[in-house]
Amino acid sequence: MVVDRKQLSDDALDLVAMRFRSLGEPMRLKILRLLEGTEMSVGQLVDALHSSQANISKHLKVLVGAGILARRAEGTAAYYSIADPVILKVCDTVCSGLADRLRSQAEGFGFKLAPQRGRG
Repeated sequence: MVVDRKQLSDDALDLVAMRFRSLGEPMRLKILRLLEGTEMSVGQLVDALHSSQANISKHLKVLVGAGILARRAEGTAAYYSIADPVILKVCDTVCSGLADRLRSQAEGFGFKLAPQRGRG
C-alpha cells in the first residue's frame, strides 16, 4: 500500500515523527543492528553493547512503543526482535544517502575513491 504523504492528517504526521524520533539515538540504532535477523534477551544486549541494563531497557521501551521491536516474555527473561522489517529499509536508505553524499564531498576535494562494493 502506498500512502500519499500530502494527504496525511496532523495526527498521522505526529505518529510518523514519533517513529523517526525513536531512531534518533545511536544506541537504538546499535540495538537494531544487533537484532537484525535474530532475537536477543536484555542480558545479551547488555553484554553485546557494554551498557547498563537500565540504559538498554530504556531504549528497548522506546522502540517497542514505536512498534519497531516486539517483546516476548519467557519465564523471567524478555526477548526482543524486530517487529517491523521496513525500519531496516529506512536505515539502509539513510545510510546509502549519507555514503553517497560523503563520497561526492570527498571526490569534490580531489580524492580518488575505490568503487563501492555491492552496489550498481
